[in-house]
Parts: sequence; structure tokens; C-alpha cells
Amino acid sequence: MHKPHVTVAAVVKKREHFLLVKERDKFTSNICYNQPAGHLELNETLAQAASRELFEETGLSLTPTGLIGIYNLHAANGVHYLRFCFMFDGTQVTTEPCPKDADIISANWHSLEDIKALPLRSHLVLKCIEDSLNRPIQDVDFIYDDN
Repeated sequence: MHKPHVTVAAVVKKREHFLLVKERDKFTSNICYNQPAGHLELNETLAQAASRELFEETGLSLTPTGLIGIYNLHAANGVHYLRFCFMFDGTQVTTEPCPKDADIISANWHSLEDIKALPLRSHLVLKCIEDSLNRPIQDVDFIYDDN
């Protein structure tokens, strides 16, 4: 039976900038940029997973303000991902991001124009940011969760 990898991602916007993490792609070993993102763990909601990944990869404790979208990706590495992308409001963030995860090289704020020129982990990084600007954001309770 085929089972896609369930992942979550955090789009954090602070004024006109978005928070990205710099990391090494595990499949290509190339340096790339991504939203704080990772896999859903046992007994956590999708929103909790997004907040946890955000904290692990940036040191920021935030709660998602909404769901940007659900993305079905058959990646170049042969893995099928089902990605839930959440919106976070970073306007009140006053500290510099400080990754807790050893796999994260750094976490920094970038303008949309800068992001378009960066080597991105996948095209979904830019797609999620653009969707956050151009589509209605769903309430987090749009997702039913019986946890």
C-alpha cells in the first residue's frame, strides 16, 4: 500500500519578509532554503507539528494563524509528500531566530524578491509564500482533529 509522507511547513511573515531556514539537502548535499518544516509525529495535531518544527528549526514559539493550503508533491527524490502549510504572524517577533536543530545552518528573514533568487528545497517554498499572499487563509479549525 502506498503511503505519502505527511509533512508540515511554516510560512512566517514579518512585515514584508519571510523566515527561511538554510539547510543541506539530505539527498543532494546541496545548500538550500526552506520554510521551517518537517514530519508529523505520533499523537500531535498538524498545527502542533507546525509549531514544533518552527521552534526546533528557529527557536521561535508561535501558534499558526491559519492554513495556507495542502500540497501534493511527488518530489525529484522519488518521495511522495502530502504537505500542510500553515501561516504564522511574525510581527511581534523581537528576537533573532536561533535554530535548535543541528541540521539547520541558519534561519533568516528574506524579502520575496530575494527568495526568488535563492536555491530552494523545492518549488513549494515559493508556491506556499505566493499562496499566502494571494489566497484566502483558512482558519486552523478548518482541519478536524480528534486528538
